[in-house]
Amino acid sequence: MIEILQNSRRTFIGSLLTSGLLLAGDPVKAISKNRYRNMEYSNAQNDKMILGMVLFDRFQLLDTFGPLEMFGSLKDKVTIVIIGQKQGLVKSSAGPAVAIDYTFENAPKLDIVMIPGGGGTRVEVNDALFVNAVKKLAEQAPHVASICTGAAVLAKTGLLDGRNATTNKRAFHWVETQGQQVNWVKKARWVEDGKYFTSSGISAGTDMALALIAKLFGEDVAAGIANGAEYEWNKDSQHDPFAKLNGLVD
Repeated sequence: MIEILQNSRRTFIGSLLTSGLLLAGDPVKAISKNRYRNMEYSNAQNDKMILGMVLFDRFQLLDTFGPLEMFGSLKDKVTIVIIGQKQGLVKSSAGPAVAIDYTFENAPKLDIVMIPGGGGTRVEVNDALFVNAVKKLAEQAPHVASICTGAAVLAKTGLLDGRNATTNKRAFHWVETQGQQVNWVKKARWVEDGKYFTSSGISAGTDMALALIAKLFGEDVAAGIANGAEYEWNKDSQHDPFAKLNGLVD
């Protein structure tokens, strides 16, 4: 029995020496230090960008899920969350509803903020609480993007004042009224100005999302995602036949 206890003691001490706990002098502090190091390592491994898509009642489905499908291919680099004014479900303009992950109050720190368009933007631009919440998120995020008439909400925050931006060509004149200090570009698939990306209508958001991916992770990565989705990526931000179609340019 004594021999067994001695062997167990030697095994235990050996494990402590191997882990470096006895060398630290204070085993309790050493255990805490090692645990902290493991947490640091775990956090480093999970250090991904966070993309927050802001949703509201009557948002446009393709505005939202076109870009998210592209970023969703970057699971090792980007975490996607849905943000709204309150917990629960928000219904799209087409009917299907989406669950909110975080409210404006408890949203994590975001690296990318996206705002889609849809019929609901015509209501949200008049909701001061909503606009101010979007403004706060956008001010703090390194990258901000609007799709379609989501530019109206972003313009209403004042953050686009003095900047170039574009939006849905069918709703162009209405969106202009939401930000009269914005340099609205009539012919553009999408526009990049500083940290702000704004796209034309609906499907243009997917092209813009790939352009943002190319900026963040490289064009080869963006092209690979487009090819994987069997999506023909329009890389030319100036290619916009809908500006003429809607009478904005000759």
